[in-house]
Amino acid sequence: MPLSHYSNFINHQISLVTNQCGWLINLEEFIHYNEATFKSKTAVLKYNKIFHLIEQKQIEKQSPSIQGIPFCQSKKLINSECDDRYFSFYETKIKVERIENFTEKIIHLTDEIFLYKQAEKYSINIFLKPYDEQCQQLIEHLQTIRKLQNDFEKEQNNNIPNQLPFKKMRINCNLNQFVDIYYQFSRELFVEGRSIIDGSVNDLVAIIVNSYVDKEGKEISPETVKTLLTPSRTDKRPKPHKRIDIDKML
Repeated sequence: MPLSHYSNFINHQISLVTNQCGWLINLEEFIHYNEATFKSKTAVLKYNKIFHLIEQKQIEKQSPSIQGIPFCQSKKLINSECDDRYFSFYETKIKVERIENFTEKIIHLTDEIFLYKQAEKYSINIFLKPYDEQCQQLIEHLQTIRKLQNDFEKEQNNNIPNQLPFKKMRINCNLNQFVDIYYQFSRELFVEGRSIIDGSVNDLVAIIVNSYVDKEGKEISPETVKTLLTPSRTDKRPKPHKRIDIDKML
């Protein structure tokens, strides 16, 4: 078959099957097992051409799921195979990168190591490191990065002068009543022409959100606090008879 017909041959063949990715993988494996027959210079050229076309077609089949894990995996990226699945560290690494929680990353990799050791493998790619070793190395890498991040955060915190450890305090009144106290200090009560608390709305929001929880012990929404501190949102602050009037206490 002339080289120029190889692409049409592959396109025609995969149009006849449902599992196109599986067919490409099988073709790749078939050629790989018979690579000893490609001895002449012309045969080597054909060998390289067909593999290039297979990989090109595999990439094309991956394009609809570019955001996910490729579903048309090349044999070169599969560490080993067993009856019910294959093990590809390439895929596993992509999946782990998409997991946000550190503990879940470690659990997933640990599960993969266990499954790999228990599996009866009929094919092992000698050109790749053992799957379980790669997973273990990734676990150690993640743990090292985690430790460095924690050490860095501790160092940063230690460099902040006069910072005392504390836990968030609970507000036992309505949130709008409590935030209104800060509103009074920053907008309505003055000392020598300056507000008692002199700071931006964002500063006040950060102080409240970082220092308190509501009367149910839940985290306070920054957007809610910001709304309560906005001068025009009188509808959100407490009614006069519900207000904690700081001016009368001074």
